[in-house]
Amino acid sequence: MNLSACDRKYAWIPGIPWRQATEREECTVGIRDERKAGTLQGIRSAALDILEEQGFDAVTVGRIAQRAGISERTFFRYVPSREAAMLPAERGLFEAVEGCDIPDGADGASILRLLLAAFRSMLLEEVQGNEFRRVSRLMVAEPRLLLVATRQEQELVAAVSDYLTGRGLLAAMPALLIGEMLATCWRVTWQCFGLAERSGEAADPAGIFDDVAASLGVLTAQLVE
Repeated sequence: MNLSACDRKYAWIPGIPWRQATEREECTVGIRDERKAGTLQGIRSAALDILEEQGFDAVTVGRIAQRAGISERTFFRYVPSREAAMLPAERGLFEAVEGCDIPDGADGASILRLLLAAFRSMLLEEVQGNEFRRVSRLMVAEPRLLLVATRQEQELVAAVSDYLTGRGLLAAMPALLIGEMLATCWRVTWQCFGLAERSGEAADPAGIFDDVAASLGVLTAQLVE
C-alpha cells in the first residue's frame, strides 16, 4: 500500500499520541494548501500564456481550464471570471487592509500611511512570484487588460471605503479618497514598472511604489498652499 509522507509518519495505530494525530492533521492541511496554491498558479499562468500568444479575445474560461488541466467547474472554484485569472484579484489587498492594526481615533493621514505600508508588503509578495513582470508588460501592451484592472480597483475602493466607515474610523468622503489613493498607487506602480521593462530600464517595483506614494503626497500638499 502506498502512503503519503504524512501517512507514513502518522499512520494510525491504537494508542497513537494525540500530539502526533494533531501534527498529522496540520501536515495534511499544509499539503492541501500547497495543492490549492499550485492550481491557482496554474490557472494564472495559463491565462497569461493565452493572452500573450493569442490576444485578449482568445482568453476564455474553457481555454484556460484546458491548458491548466482542470475542468471549468474547478476553474470557478478558484477564480470567479477569466478577468480574475489574468490579474491578481483585489481580495488579497483587501485582506491586507483588514489585517492592519488601525487604532481607534487615528486620523486620515495616519490610516493612509498604514494602508500604504500594507500594500507595499503585498507588492513585495507579488514581485516574488513569477508573473509580476509579465502582467506589468501586458498591462502596457493590452489596453483592455488595463480596463479590467480599473474595474477591479473600483471594487477595491468600495470595499476599503465600506470597511473604514463601517468601523467608524472615517466619514464617507475621506474613506473614499483613501481607497482611491491606494488603488491609484497600486495601478501606477504596475504601469510604470511595465514601461520601464519594455524600454529595457532597470526598475525596482518597491522603489517605484515608494516614489509614487511620495509624489502623491507632494502633489496633494501643494493643493493647500
